Amino acid sequence: MDKTDDGGIGGDKWQRLLRWHRGQKVSEEGEDGVKKEGKRKSFLDLKLKVNWNDWLVDPAEHFYYVWLQVMIFPIVYNSVIIILRTCFTTIALSYLPVWLTLDYLSDLMYMIDMIITVHTGYLDQGILIRDVNQLKKHYLHSKRFLRDVVSLLPTDLLYLVFGIQTPMVRINRLLRIPRLNEALDRMETRTSYPNTFRISKLMIYIFVLIHWNACLYFALSNYIGFGSDRWVYPNTTDPEFASMRRQYFYCFWFSAQIFTTVGDTPLPKREEEYLFMIADLLIAVLVFASIVGNVGNVITSLRDRDNVFFPNHELVKAYLRSHHISKELRQRIDNWYQHLHINKKIMRENEILQQLPVHLRTEIAVSVHLPTLSKVTIFQSCEKSLLEELVLKLNPQVFSPGEYVCRKGDVGHEMYIIKEGKLAVVADDGVTEFAVLSEGNFFGEISILNIKGNKSGNRRTANIRSIGYSDLFSLSKEDLTDVLSEFPAAKCHLEEKGRQILIKMGMLEESGDGVEGEVEKVETKIQRLEKNLEILQTKLARLMMELESSNRKMQARVVQLEWEVAALGTKVPEDGEEGEIAEGRGEGVGGEVHLVREEAEGEEEGSSDAKVKKQGQAEDSKDVTKEGDGESTKSNKEDVERMAEGDKSDVKDPGNQEKKIEDDGAKSREKGDDRPGKGDGAEIEPEDEKEEKSGGRESEEGGENTEEQSDDRQKESKHDEQKK
Repeated sequence: MDKTDDGGIGGDKWQRLLRWHRGQKVSEEGEDGVKKEGKRKSFLDLKLKVNWNDWLVDPAEHFYYVWLQVMIFPIVYNSVIIILRTCFTTIALSYLPVWLTLDYLSDLMYMIDMIITVHTGYLDQGILIRDVNQLKKHYLHSKRFLRDVVSLLPTDLLYLVFGIQTPMVRINRLLRIPRLNEALDRMETRTSYPNTFRISKLMIYIFVLIHWNACLYFALSNYIGFGSDRWVYPNTTDPEFASMRRQYFYCFWFSAQIFTTVGDTPLPKREEEYLFMIADLLIAVLVFASIVGNVGNVITSLRDRDNVFFPNHELVKAYLRSHHISKELRQRIDNWYQHLHINKKIMRENEILQQLPVHLRTEIAVSVHLPTLSKVTIFQSCEKSLLEELVLKLNPQVFSPGEYVCRKGDVGHEMYIIKEGKLAVVADDGVTEFAVLSEGNFFGEISILNIKGNKSGNRRTANIRSIGYSDLFSLSKEDLTDVLSEFPAAKCHLEEKGRQILIKMGMLEESGDGVEGEVEKVETKIQRLEKNLEILQTKLARLMMELESSNRKMQARVVQLEWEVAALGTKVPEDGEEGEIAEGRGEGVGGEVHLVREEAEGEEEGSSDAKVKKQGQAEDSKDVTKEGDGESTKSNKEDVERMAEGDKSDVKDPGNQEKKIEDDGAKSREKGDDRPGKGDGAEIEPEDEKEEKSGGRESEEGGENTEEQSDDRQKESKHDEQKK
């Protein structure tokens, strides 16, 4: 009983333990399944997030640069191994599985490169094209696509025809060499040592060229026969020349001798050997020229770099020798140059960065010099744009041990910021030191602000001497003024800080009257300008009134001349009456016209009809002359008809002639009053007053016109007499 009970109890324990163990397994499998399912979901989410159809490669990104570096290996592999396996059959057959694996791995990388090229964007008018359809179209219509497709043609199928030992069927893989050139160019632009990279690239090209020549030399030796003469490769039956390594190294050494023209090569014996040597010598000339040219360019660029980074020491030495400078001074200059070269001190930063755009130069200067400029107290609270402008104006300077940076009493034209080194503030004797300035300190900032009331008058107040070699940045007064002209608020802020510093030093003349005096001066200037403006306005108004008055007087004078000429047509051809009319009108502008009129009418006393005709013709000519004065021809013709009717009536009734003349004069005056200008202050004066005030002036101005009119009338009267 007990045993069975114990066995039952033990069996239950083992069963429970077994069930627990199975449960653990199930739970572990469940957790593993959950983890795997989570990983699968995350991978699917990643695939969904990355849309491979819209995937784009930016040629300026780092990924593209890394991929170009990766593509160097398959291209170099095909360039070196294909010719090697073709000429050295032993090497090709010995490692055939390795070569085939590498061949198809390089083909796979070629295909991946085509896919990446399809999704690589390009710039169109400065904008990166991201449309995949447009990128595909651009790539498929380019010569590059044709070259890539030809390089991947399955020419390996020709192994079935020529055999596996002829890898030359894969020669089309060399069409990807332009991709290698692109990769090397990108590396040259990114490397920090471009000259070293150029030399290395040249050596790689020469190595590949010698490698190809060595393979062709071994193939030609095989064609002619190994050991047939001294020029070809020795007989391979000789154990010394039977190994694969010996074969390749001997051929490479022979080709290197030919290309470098160093050492004695065996003379050729056959025509094939002569042709091979001729081709190699021509190539050797090109190789030698390329080596010399590239090395010369590298040396020249290095020298140019040194000349830009450091001043030309040789020219300075020649100048010192020609002027017989003392040995002590020359030694100091040599030590200064030596310090620059040993510690790589750059003195011509602006010239080095001159080729870069302004914003890039600003960013470089900010990253290099802004921490130093921010240590200056007066610039600490200035806006960032002002500091960015100032960092471009900083000039590096190096001072030798014992050299004075500035002396007491000198006019300050720049301020200094200590970048590295120590300077001492010394007394006039040059021995006593008051203070020592170290990295981050500055001095001379007050002398470039032109603060009014400065007792020192922008002159140096202390002697500053360099203890050792000191690197300083200088900021000139002109550069600071140019920058502050665009930042007036910063200018006021800096001047206020400078005044506070001068007040603490006790170097500022405090005078409140000065500010008030300046305000009063400004107000006085404003008042004076206002008075001058009022005077100028008054003069302008006066000139305008004079101009208007002159215009009105001229119009009135023209009107007076018109009615005086019109009155001449009403004269009777009698001397007595003409005299009375002349006396009534006075001797004015038309005096000479009256005399001519009397002579012309005296000859035509017999016929009143002729007189009317003559008067009509005279009035017509008068109308022509009055066209320049602005009167209409129609009104003149009406006046002429009216005058002709009056003359006829006067002939019939001579007693009424005087009355008619007076009436005509009154009408003419009334007509003149209706002219423009009446009421504007330009009234027509009576004839008697006109004769007394301006008779002479009018006679002078109208004399020439009346003489011309009288001459015309005399000619017309003579013409009428001839007709009669």
